[in-house]
Amino acid sequence: MRFPFLTPHCNVHTSSSQFPCLLFLNHKLLSPQLPVTTRKSDLIKVSAAGWELHLAVDMFLLRRQTQNQQENDSASQDTKVAELRAALGPLSGRRLKYCTDACLRRYLEARNWNVDKAKKMLEETLKWRSTFKPEEIRWAEVAHEGETGKVSRAKFHDRHGRTVLIMRPGMQNTASPEDNIKHLVYLLENAILNLAEGQEQMSWLIDFTGFSVSTSVPIKTARDIINILQNHYPERLAIAFLHNPPRIFQAFWKAVKFFLDTKTAQKVKFVYPNNKDSVELMKSLFDLDNLPSEFGGKATLTYDHEEFSGLMAEDDVKTAKFWGLDEKTPNTKKGHSGAEVAPEPVPVASC
Repeated sequence: MRFPFLTPHCNVHTSSSQFPCLLFLNHKLLSPQLPVTTRKSDLIKVSAAGWELHLAVDMFLLRRQTQNQQENDSASQDTKVAELRAALGPLSGRRLKYCTDACLRRYLEARNWNVDKAKKMLEETLKWRSTFKPEEIRWAEVAHEGETGKVSRAKFHDRHGRTVLIMRPGMQNTASPEDNIKHLVYLLENAILNLAEGQEQMSWLIDFTGFSVSTSVPIKTARDIINILQNHYPERLAIAFLHNPPRIFQAFWKAVKFFLDTKTAQKVKFVYPNNKDSVELMKSLFDLDNLPSEFGGKATLTYDHEEFSGLMAEDDVKTAKFWGLDEKTPNTKKGHSGAEVAPEPVPVASC
């Protein structure tokens, strides 16, 4: 159904007190020409009312057009999801469990809704997961990496209800690239396990207190981590806050940023405690009563390794149940190293 525009047409003569004003609807006269004795104030009111109605109609049509476009986009995306599922062929077991419609949407989104490219990306992930087996990693295997709390799941969520991972690179305590990657992958899987229903993304808070060259991970390890994040966890990262990074981090960032695609890089936000925009950004996404003081909030950031280990042990049971695994035979096999199984990074995907 089409709606006509209401457009006021006023011929104003500043040298005369006569202001003939006409209101047209689809070029048809709505009201007769106002008498020459009409006061200026009355004409201004009529004109203003006409413009307000005109604006209201325009806004209605714009909302209707946007709604229709969204409905069309949604239908098109549903079709793409169906095409991708058909292209993948029959799935079973863990592959079927992994390839939900939401999962397929994330891979399509990462590949700009190109079915062929999304299929290739997803197949690479399925291959990686069959080798790395992230769903089989248990806290007991990586607990030594988490003793300092260098990566942990926060007890609070952001204002969108997303799971929050807290990272403290200054608390680095080991030198094993393989174990570092395995530990991070475990916590990524754990964060996903704890996402609210309908939620697909998580937020990261990165605290650089104590960061130095000696605590930074090697560039190669960072590159392998980026490869895993971008190519095997696409569209899982909503936003990452790098809080008060020191100047020495700039060189590291320049080297690492090379491997990030543009979309992922845009999700990385540098925030500083004395910067007004940074403070407002943090307020907009986090409740300051829950946010640790290290990130400009009012809460205290504490990490109790024993307490966190208990939570992870409980989540390990949930993970086993979700994937239908037998907890009597936990995975303690070698070969779950990101450095061993991750292919060379290609900075084209987005996480």
